[in-house]
Amino acid sequence: MQSYADFLRQKEHLHEKRLPHFLWWAQLYGNFIKRHGNGEDAVATFLSSLESKYEDWQVEQARHAIRLYSYYRARYAPESERAASEQTQPQPLRTLQPARAQPPAGSIVRAQSTRSSSAESQAGLSRPVPSRPLVPRPAGSSLQISWNTVEESISRLMRLKHLSYRTEKSYLSWLFRFRAFVQEKDCRELTEHDLKSFLSFLAVEKKVAAATQKIAFNALLFFYRHVLAVEINGLGTVVPSRVARKLPVVLSKEEIRKVFAHLEGTNLLMATIIYGSGMRLEECLSLRVKDIDFSRNCLTIRGGKGNKDRETLLSERVAERLKRHLEQVRALFDKDRRSSVAGVPLPGALDRKYAHAGEEWGWFWVFPSANLCIDPLTRIVRRYHVYATTLQKAFRQAVRDAGIVKHATVHTLRHSFATHLIERGYDIRTIQELLGHSDVSITMIYTHVASRNKLGVTSPADSL
Repeated sequence: MQSYADFLRQKEHLHEKRLPHFLWWAQLYGNFIKRHGNGEDAVATFLSSLESKYEDWQVEQARHAIRLYSYYRARYAPESERAASEQTQPQPLRTLQPARAQPPAGSIVRAQSTRSSSAESQAGLSRPVPSRPLVPRPAGSSLQISWNTVEESISRLMRLKHLSYRTEKSYLSWLFRFRAFVQEKDCRELTEHDLKSFLSFLAVEKKVAAATQKIAFNALLFFYRHVLAVEINGLGTVVPSRVARKLPVVLSKEEIRKVFAHLEGTNLLMATIIYGSGMRLEECLSLRVKDIDFSRNCLTIRGGKGNKDRETLLSERVAERLKRHLEQVRALFDKDRRSSVAGVPLPGALDRKYAHAGEEWGWFWVFPSANLCIDPLTRIVRRYHVYATTLQKAFRQAVRDAGIVKHATVHTLRHSFATHLIERGYDIRTIQELLGHSDVSITMIYTHVASRNKLGVTSPADSL
């Protein structure tokens, strides 16, 4: 079994200069839980006892070291060591005395501080009130709860809560991975430590992005709260994924012209609308005929990200092509009505409130699929909009044919829309509204990739 130091070298790729510090924090925390017990608030109590004696950066380093140590002890430490730590009885808490262990060379100890200590943040989690689990737990039964039964329960509950079908598929996908991680463990024996260990596993072993880890947590939190009725008491011991600040990929106007030259038909029209309006791909595919206002040259996006509505631009140069496209779509719509094809799906409960609205022209897709399909929720044969992969594959091939080496996708057109508006001098609040960002700080990222900002800064090398 590898030691904690080897674990830090191999999994965390920790530099040798930082290794003694992480080992020292782990030793302090190990001594702490031996004296006081490994309870729910052990990490928060230990860190709060450090705040009055060490610098802020040292407390953060200790927090990260403890998270890694907790994951190592749960996954790699010998069984005897884990059992000993779990059986430790808590003692009355006392102020930690770090003088018993000397810090490694280079550590700075702060003697006094007037700053009040604070408990560790619980990552925004409140303790949910346990509800009645959907999966029955017969007392004294030796039978395991079937994972298939659990998946069926989750699907049924998510549909009762009107979550999107994409969310349902994403949550079930993470549940499948968690099921493999716990090695088909009986659902009745799952604890919050299994969840925390899996989240740390994603960060340490799989190196997933912070957003991916957050999606996995939301999926499993739904499973724990609504199916198992198990409380999650914070994420103090979970190793978080590193949040990397990445600049968006942006295409110049000349590069966009080259890409569009290798697109045609409906794919070209959709790409042009996305670039001209700053839409997301799914927002473009979900457009309805009634969402287009040719008199005002604007598009209404219904139920966008965060289930928010907004208006955005419709390029005047695209408007005429879009009108000709709708004439062809109208012919397909009339064909469906003559063939008595079921109407298109409506959002929310509108299918029940307006029984025949899906058969009206205004609700029809702007970019309908050429083929009928089976609705995965109602099992009704009807027409859906084109699949996202249709435009994605065509755009990827167009980028290659144009000889562009940037990692450009359809979403790059949205980044290019925002960046080019900033370069033309439009204010950031207007761009935020067009993009549908909840926070202006998200929109500000495009100022870092604009070639000409409002200050007109140029490189000093240009004057040589």
